[in-house]
Amino acid sequence: MRTLLIAGCLVAVAGCGASVAGPDVPLDRPFTLGVGEAAAVSGTRLTIEFTGVTGDSRCPADAICIQGGDAIVQIRVSGVGTATDELHTGDSARASVVHGSYRISLVDVQPYPFSTGPISPNDYRATFTVTRR
Repeated sequence: MRTLLIAGCLVAVAGCGASVAGPDVPLDRPFTLGVGEAAAVSGTRLTIEFTGVTGDSRCPADAICIQGGDAIVQIRVSGVGTATDELHTGDSARASVVHGSYRISLVDVQPYPFSTGPISPNDYRATFTVTRR
């Protein structure tokens, strides 16, 4: 009985640290993730997790600004090594990153800010595409 109890505890503990990726997404097709969500890219070993927005200086939709601003999205990529990257909405040169033979691009970040209040960190959704280089 004691052996069964120990074995059951070990199985439960082993499962606690497991990371569950979300749905498979195809290459060359946009997909959207919420903060903390991950998706595996079909036909590749890549998994992309949207870990959060580390900065959002985009001009509010109800304001007039001299510059458009920038939202900085942080992702964790695994499958071809593991890396953390930042992608930017306000700089096309930093809107994508290469991992192995794949390019991960930031397409959009929602919601768009308004001057009436800040966006809650967990309300962000980011849209990405993955293409073969």
